[in-house]
Amino acid sequence: MDAIVKNFPVLDDASGRPTQKEAEEAVRVLLRWAGEDPTREGLRDTPARVVKSYREIFGGYDLDAEDVLGRTFEEVSGYDDIVLEKDIPFYSHCEHHMVPIIGKAHVAYLPNGRVLGLSKIARVVDIYARRLQTQEAMTAQIARAIDETLAPLGVAVMVEAEHLCMAMRGVKKQGATTLTTTFTGAFKTESAEQARFMAMLRGFK
Repeated sequence: MDAIVKNFPVLDDASGRPTQKEAEEAVRVLLRWAGEDPTREGLRDTPARVVKSYREIFGGYDLDAEDVLGRTFEEVSGYDDIVLEKDIPFYSHCEHHMVPIIGKAHVAYLPNGRVLGLSKIARVVDIYARRLQTQEAMTAQIARAIDETLAPLGVAVMVEAEHLCMAMRGVKKQGATTLTTTFTGAFKTESAEQARFMAMLRGFK
C-alpha cells in the first residue's frame, strides 16, 4: 500500500504561531505540571533554552525541499546507473509522543539526464526529519520530493530507526529497529532494480 504523503505548511506569524514569550510560558506550565518549580535556580533559564532548541530541532517546517533540490547538473558524461547515498544519519521526533526517533536513511535514484549534488539528498532528509513525524510518512516524503523535483527514472528510499517512544515508555523494548521503504518509477515496477538497490545496501555493510 502506498504511503499517504502529507505536505506540512510552513508556519509564520500570520498563521497564528505563538510568540517566543508564549512558548516559554508553555514550558513553565509543563514544568509545573511535572511537579517542578520553574523559578528555582537550575530551571530559571530552561524555558528559553527549550524554545531555542525546539527552533533548531523543528527547523524543517521553515524549509522547502523543492528549493533545496532546485539546482541539478546535466553534465554527467553519460552516467545513467543508480546513485545511492547510504547511512545518512538523522534525528526526528515522534508526532504521537514528541520523543526522539534516531536512525539513518538510504536514498537512491536512477538518473534521467540530470543528477543532484550529494549534499542536497542529505539536506532533504534533514528537512523532513526536523518535523514531528511518523517514519512511514517521512520515508514517503523524501521519495516524493526527489521524484517530483528531479524527475528521475525511479527513486528508492529506506529508513531504519529506533523510536524512543517504544524504548522509553509503553512496551520499553530498547534496541528494536523499524524499517520502511518507498519505491517509485523503475524501482517500483521492476523487481530487478529493487533487488539491485538492496544488494548495494548489503554490499556496503
